[in-house]
Amino acid sequence: MLRVGLTGGLGSGKSTIAGYFRELGAHVIEADDLGRALMEPGQPVFSEIVRVFGEEVVTSDGRLNRPRLAQLAFQQGRLSELNAIVHPAVIAAQRLWMQQVFSQDANAVAIVESALIFEVERDARQRGESEGVLADWRQRFDKVVVVTAPDDVKIGRYVARVSPGAWSDQAAADARSRLARQLPDAEKIARADYVIENTGDLTLLHQAAAAIWSNLVSLSRQTPAPPANS
Repeated sequence: MLRVGLTGGLGSGKSTIAGYFRELGAHVIEADDLGRALMEPGQPVFSEIVRVFGEEVVTSDGRLNRPRLAQLAFQQGRLSELNAIVHPAVIAAQRLWMQQVFSQDANAVAIVESALIFEVERDARQRGESEGVLADWRQRFDKVVVVTAPDDVKIGRYVARVSPGAWSDQAAADARSRLARQLPDAEKIARADYVIENTGDLTLLHQAAAAIWSNLVSLSRQTPAPPANS
């Protein structure tokens, strides 16, 4: 069995790589999808967000007003408050998912796609936490794959995704703001086990993913199960 983190900055192309790994046989889950599910009405995370941020982040139909919540988090300096609510729940859900995967296949490669693997650790340590899965990503993953791209390329991809067909200065500013809160690629590369440079050539990307996958499969047959609480 092998627990793998797949990370990269906004617009790096990690979702494309995740898709390749899935095609090759990996079990893949997206941290963003987990976060969205945990923020649905009726979930403890939803209730805690409303308690901390107030009723202004709730729409008339009782769901989260995500644009308003994002505005409070990114533009009004409350991102750490939001992350402190969401990240522990997401990581707990990732751990449960991995346990389920490995109970069915002891040699599985379970990949978590997340933009913030290293940032979660950084933020936990800034809050004074020195132990636990938030403060040490090595408790959560055996290997980490980092996807990189130049920042101007990342920004262009983000703008194309949120504002298809036309350049948006607001979307570009939003991308820069989000990237500023993420660790630079150079720091991630220094801590990664594998690095994929996304130049936009899909053939090269697929080849890189396949080469890494071969190594991950081999390692999965050699890696013992982690402690039950990791």
